[in-house]
Amino acid sequence: MGILNITPDSFYDGGNNTSVKDAVEQARRMFSEGARIVDIGPQSSRPGAKFLEADEEIARLQDIVPALVQSFPQGIFSIDTFHSKTAAWCVERGISVINDISGGQHDARIMEVAAQYDVPLILMHMQGTPATMQENPSYIDVVKDVFSAIRQMVLHAQSKGVDKIIIDPGFGFGKTLEHNYALLNNMDQLQDLDMPILCGVSRKSMINRVLETSAKDALNGTTVLNTMCLQGGASIIRVHDVKEAVEAVKIVSFARTVHDA
Repeated sequence: MGILNITPDSFYDGGNNTSVKDAVEQARRMFSEGARIVDIGPQSSRPGAKFLEADEEIARLQDIVPALVQSFPQGIFSIDTFHSKTAAWCVERGISVINDISGGQHDARIMEVAAQYDVPLILMHMQGTPATMQENPSYIDVVKDVFSAIRQMVLHAQSKGVDKIIIDPGFGFGKTLEHNYALLNNMDQLQDLDMPILCGVSRKSMINRVLETSAKDALNGTTVLNTMCLQGGASIIRVHDVKEAVEAVKIVSFARTVHDA
């Protein structure tokens, strides 16, 4: 899953793809490098980011979504939003997947939208909101607490008629550095839900704080964590750098075939 942020304030690529031309070219580049899905982000979810209402998201998407769908009729796009209104607007215009970082907690109607249009819904765990999530994240047992919360999200979505669910442990969303690595080390437990797992670790602070680097210089660290996520059972990795991620997928996949031979 390639990341296509159309925001001016995203932590790594803010401002790069805010025009229709730039967004289309970035999507073209990611598809050509092997992306299976391109995830469109109309608002930043970095710690402390400004909150946008649905109408503000739609205003940013107004011209870009039709251009992307028209330019790549065979391409699969997801919309990164926790607003049901934004999700419905996008799906009605050809977007195929809803990616909700709040796991349906912000706007429960987003589950009804996914069910109504029969599209996959990504449910991510987040403690708090982007504005507050890193102030003082705390858990009794982060692995048990997060995985239990995800299980409850799944049950809620299924009760609303959502059949296609992807789960995401939410690395960096209301977690300390140690919380993130505890989750990474125990991803096998998440496989018990028998659902596709998405992991998003690309260029995040859980890399930079260990390596004492910045998002700009975190590609190598990202590849290491992507590999660990794949080995832990991830079906989808959400990335800024598609070419390198595809190479990680190919190597991990090949290694499995040799092991199983």
